[in-house]
Amino acid sequence: MTTSCEQRAVSVAAGEDAAWAATARAALAQVDARLARRFDTGHPADRLIALRARAVDAQVRAAWKRCFAEDAPLALLAVGGYGRGELFPYSDIDLLVLAEPGAQRAHEAEIARFFALLWDAGLEASHAVRSLTQCTQAAADLSVVTALMEARPLHANADATAALAEAIAPTRVWPADAYFQAKLEELRQRHARFGDTSDNLEPNLKDGPGGLRDLHVLGWLALRSFGVHALDRLIELGRLGWDEAAALERERRALCRLRYGLHLVAGRREERLRFDYQKALAQRLGYRDQAQALAVEQMMQEFYRSAAVVRRIGDRLLQRLEEHFAGVIVAEPIDAHFERRGGYLAARSSGWLAADPAHIFALFAAWAADPTLRGLHSQTARVLAQELPQIPAYEDAPESLRAAFLALLRGPQPVRTLERMARAGVLGRWIPAFQRVSGRMQFDLFHAFTVDQHTLAVLRNLERFASGQPDPRFSIAHQVWPSLRKPELLLLAGLFHDIGKGRGGDHSELGAADARAFCVAHGLSEADTALVEWLVRKHLLMSVTAQKQDITDPEVIHRFAVEVADRQRLDALYLLTCADIAGTSPKLWNSWKDHLLADLYAATRLALRRGLGQPVAVAERIAENREAARALLLAEGKEEATIHALFARMPEENFLRSRADQIAWQANALCKAAPGQPVVAARAILGRDGRDGLELLVHMPDRDGLFAAIVITLDRLGMSVLQARVLDGPDGTIFDTFHLLPAEQRQAPEPALLEQALARALVGDLGHLRPTRRRQPQHLRHFRVKPQLDFTDMAQGTRIELICTDRPGLLADVAHVLREHGLRVHDARIATFGERAEDLLLVSDAHNHPLPPERRDALRGALLAAIDGDMR
Repeated sequence: MTTSCEQRAVSVAAGEDAAWAATARAALAQVDARLARRFDTGHPADRLIALRARAVDAQVRAAWKRCFAEDAPLALLAVGGYGRGELFPYSDIDLLVLAEPGAQRAHEAEIARFFALLWDAGLEASHAVRSLTQCTQAAADLSVVTALMEARPLHANADATAALAEAIAPTRVWPADAYFQAKLEELRQRHARFGDTSDNLEPNLKDGPGGLRDLHVLGWLALRSFGVHALDRLIELGRLGWDEAAALERERRALCRLRYGLHLVAGRREERLRFDYQKALAQRLGYRDQAQALAVEQMMQEFYRSAAVVRRIGDRLLQRLEEHFAGVIVAEPIDAHFERRGGYLAARSSGWLAADPAHIFALFAAWAADPTLRGLHSQTARVLAQELPQIPAYEDAPESLRAAFLALLRGPQPVRTLERMARAGVLGRWIPAFQRVSGRMQFDLFHAFTVDQHTLAVLRNLERFASGQPDPRFSIAHQVWPSLRKPELLLLAGLFHDIGKGRGGDHSELGAADARAFCVAHGLSEADTALVEWLVRKHLLMSVTAQKQDITDPEVIHRFAVEVADRQRLDALYLLTCADIAGTSPKLWNSWKDHLLADLYAATRLALRRGLGQPVAVAERIAENREAARALLLAEGKEEATIHALFARMPEENFLRSRADQIAWQANALCKAAPGQPVVAARAILGRDGRDGLELLVHMPDRDGLFAAIVITLDRLGMSVLQARVLDGPDGTIFDTFHLLPAEQRQAPEPALLEQALARALVGDLGHLRPTRRRQPQHLRHFRVKPQLDFTDMAQGTRIELICTDRPGLLADVAHVLREHGLRVHDARIATFGERAEDLLLVSDAHNHPLPPERRDALRGALLAAIDGDMR
């Protein structure tokens, strides 16, 4: 039995431990506060993480001494990142207690007390208690052996440290070549989780491509392969150039600074540079908003450039390690200047580029000519990086060099070649304006990539169109591409279309001027130059026309056709627009936009064929659509009398605003209900996911607030409205059509289920339907768009142009306000650009008249109150 004296002793010890832990916690808090102040005054972060590790060392050793006798047969080692002597403000610590099984059992209570002390002191310790044999066994796991490789003694003699090193030596577990292959595959899989790009809007500073983990991998491979604990030790081994080592060290310090600051701003362990923290971190790091770039954009651009350097040099070192394990590499000559070495393209002499800058494009031409090449040989890539300053900008280059660049665009793999040149830094040297947008992010939710990566994504989309293979995402692009007279002109337009961003002016105008200067310098004809210049200047024209105007209106088509002027421009602009939208964000392109642009293209092509002097008349368009829809219904087996009766239930304007296939579908829906009975019909819109949207028809007797009831119900069903057309049908009915997409990229409901839910909601009193109250999504809180409301009187009523921060349920709230003000909605076009909503609505009073000034003022106040996210 435990005596009272023993109980008192235990109680006293526990109290003393608690007091010690509280003191240690306070001391560490003081250290962290002092280090944070030093960080804010510009002290290097890599020095601060070493100082924090030293401070933690002192507390860990003190806790160990409280729990163990000096001669206890156990050793304590720091492993993992802590073993490297690096601790960021909220990093946890990894510890290994090295003891044989008997000692583990004998000191079980002391071990438990030790780790409890650390936790009470605020040190989150991940730990393992192992014998040497157990270490060897556990080291079969790649992550375990990696952590143990960096073991650093905290309370251990030299014999214990040496014994651990021997227990996990390559002769026992993970030989160097096997370790290299496993780590290389692990790196590839990790990169794949991040889309194999560093240019994510919310990059992971630690694990993302080009982040600190990539540098750690290089260090681990150097240690396992050559037994060196620092990358600069590879210089004397001939595996790394001094310039490469210096660049890696520079970027390591830059990444450490970002990660240290991120921990401080987040107030916790956070590795992802989320929108929540980007502005605060940029401010803490001393960046300031400038006319041409926000502080956060400057900070992010420096990160992207750091990550790019880490990846470039990391790739070279990985290739050299691969050659180290492969042994003898046989070189196969390609021509007088280049050879194939181990599957990589290599220069045959080290001074190949210094001898003649023209060899730079010969290198990329040789690369493009052989699709089996794995890439550039590391030594050639290093020389290329060293000689980058010697590569002239195109305006300073001789004519022969300019001709060689154009030959690359006209040769095999032109887009892949531009990507390779961009990654190597060559494209930025050749076109200085491209270098200015490299790594340049735009702090919004619309642009998912940096400007340079978006540009390359646009070029890759154009390359897909050129393949001639049908792509379900782009219904007619593969058919339009063969009509291009000179495809390289479209590639140039894609290369320059956003190159003017970040200069404080209209990027389309600035880019057009750059494009013209480039084309003239490269000897393009005036006609070709004018086409590229026009495409860059007008690259947003087709997108804006399709999304913000009614392309079923013959006048809209005529104005657009006059602007485009000829078929060559139309083909190129259509392809560039599709590639641009799809390359802006993976979430931006959908089947509705595909159909919208294809319809605008077809209508404009017909207008150009007809002649700009003979615009299509409304009556002619109505007659054409009616006849085309009639032919489709006849082909289905319907009789003339039935078709005539069905068409009589549709408003005349529907034959102007709808395609023939839509009219035929609507007629079939009307067949299922007698005249005067409600019709709610939906059908799938085929897209890249097979069925990524819905088209909806609602035909029923008109009632006050019907449009708002429909929109609110759709919102509750998780559907976003892309376009709504509200027409007055015969005999006091409405004839409303909607294009819908599931909110937040969810799967659209089955059409029949949506029909049933909507039909039930529209029965009875509509006044009880109210917008669903939601909290604004977290990510939208950092992107506030100042609300703008403009009213314009038109013949059909008053057009409202609404610009504000997008959020779930926005249209439902707006429709509810319109209902409360007794207004009729005739048309709605909904456009969303990331966090920015740009909606157009045509409304009128109950008599289809424009709104008088006093009603506008009242409506303005109500709409501003409804769209304000803080009100929700």
